[in-house]
Amino acid sequence: MSTDTPPDRLSVNPQSPHYDEALLSRGIGIRFNGAEKTNVEEYCISEGWVRVAVGKTLDRRGQPMTMKLKGAVEPYFKDASPES
Repeated sequence: MSTDTPPDRLSVNPQSPHYDEALLSRGIGIRFNGAEKTNVEEYCISEGWVRVAVGKTLDRRGQPMTMKLKGAVEPYFKDASPES
């Protein structure tokens, strides 16, 4: 079942309940407040936030340290071509 609309919430962490390997394999891009972000760990459109990795720092469980930023979240599929 393929759709051209990304989900409301998605995470790249396999331990998260919002993780979806099939969607991530398509390639998801994130525009946050109009700027392209490449370090997004998780996002939520309805609540208007993204979690971004803070450098290469890891927490005590080996997961990337993240910071929650609020603003306009626009996810899109990287493999979608608008004219074909």
